[in-house]
Amino acid sequence: MNRLFQIMPELQGEEMAYIQNITKELDDTQLQQFVNIYRARRKDPQIILLTTLLGLVIVAGVQRFLIGQIGMGILYLFTGGLCLIGTIVDLINYKELAFTFNQRTANEIMFLMRGANS
Repeated sequence: MNRLFQIMPELQGEEMAYIQNITKELDDTQLQQFVNIYRARRKDPQIILLTTLLGLVIVAGVQRFLIGQIGMGILYLFTGGLCLIGTIVDLINYKELAFTFNQRTANEIMFLMRGANS
């Protein structure tokens, strides 16, 4: 854990535990490679929160586009965030939205790294 925390101090709680678990078998070089790719693709929960707040005031659905949910983003865009109810739910669940996206991203990176090492 200490090794990962030193490299990525921005990770917290559930995300730190998840990343620590999937990277526990990586050596230092592989871990650094993973971190470089993950950092570039990861979505900060604060960005999800800010874009969701933007949806309340200007354009709904931006947060859904950011996390790769294009269909939901279009739906939110055309329905005003499902009449603001969906946007309010996303405000409450912004950390879960970010964690789910980051979890999927970490799994994809690990899959690619395993394929490259085979």
